[in-house]
Amino acid sequence: MITQVLPATPEALQMAAELLAKGELVAFPTETVYGLGAHALNRDAVPGIFAAKGRPADNPLIVHIWRREQLTDLCYVNPLAEKLMDAFWPGPLTIILPRKHTVPDTVTAGLDTVAVRLPSHPVAYELLKTCNLPIAAPSANRSGKPSPTAARHVYEDMQGRIPLIIDGGDCQVGVESTVVDCTGERVCILRPGGVTRQMLEEVAGPVTVAGSVLRPLQEGEKALSPGMRYQHYAPNGQVSLVEGEEQDVVAALKLLCRQAEENGHRACVMCFTEHVEMLQHCHPHDIGSKDCPEEVAHRLFDTLRRLDEENMDVIFSEVVPPEGVGLAVMNRLGRAAAFRAIEAGEVLASGRIR
Repeated sequence: MITQVLPATPEALQMAAELLAKGELVAFPTETVYGLGAHALNRDAVPGIFAAKGRPADNPLIVHIWRREQLTDLCYVNPLAEKLMDAFWPGPLTIILPRKHTVPDTVTAGLDTVAVRLPSHPVAYELLKTCNLPIAAPSANRSGKPSPTAARHVYEDMQGRIPLIIDGGDCQVGVESTVVDCTGERVCILRPGGVTRQMLEEVAGPVTVAGSVLRPLQEGEKALSPGMRYQHYAPNGQVSLVEGEEQDVVAALKLLCRQAEENGHRACVMCFTEHVEMLQHCHPHDIGSKDCPEEVAHRLFDTLRRLDEENMDVIFSEVVPPEGVGLAVMNRLGRAAAFRAIEAGEVLASGRIR
């Protein structure tokens, strides 16, 4: 199969809409990451997403719409969800609601709920409007790999697997949408993103955060949202998170990187802008300012992909406080590292890796 990459012209969007209507797959930009779309109500089209991504079938998909009236065919909307839609749609918020049986089990992974979103990216909006179909679309990457925030990332993963990629430039947010469960009396965050807990609480009152946000799924625990698997968003190299006091972390990164190189690895660090110069001998990759988690979120997936391009096999990363958008950053970093964490103080005390 030949994969075309086309700019988001009206002609390209019309071609994409026709492909989707015929049951084909199309990758397109959203404000968060690029999505890999199929007609959500076409039971023959949706399995193509799982095949192209190599995605486990027990991982639910998000259905994208361009107007709220489309929800009539998808789910049962309650007043709590309506509050969030009024405040955050269009935008990077996915809402989980009781499904209608028109939605195939392949979209919901057999759950009684469906995840729905109305994106704010102008290209996504125009495509969804042009085809006028609900589009199931996870991130347009091979399963488990860092999500794509540029069309070139999609092409790296999907060349020969899908017919068309719509190039809408780099994504603004850089991490996937916030996913919230609105089936109960209180909003529960299943996957953090650009819409933070504080923002949600201003609209809907007290909000809970699922325990699985900063830990792996437990044995027998179902993935109620995309992005909940144990290792996700990961480069080919082994990622370890280095935690502790700022000066200890910088010193530990130097030691860890040197020891890894002495053991024959291609090692590097993912560090804050403020520490790049101090870590200049550790192949530093600047992930943004320590005081701006939004910048870290925007750069994160592109950085992880560049590490693969450079064949780095051991990666040590700084961490941000899990607050605001920082919670989304740590959710992605934690899964990229399979929750492998190193205490800087212990490294310095022992003078070696644990």
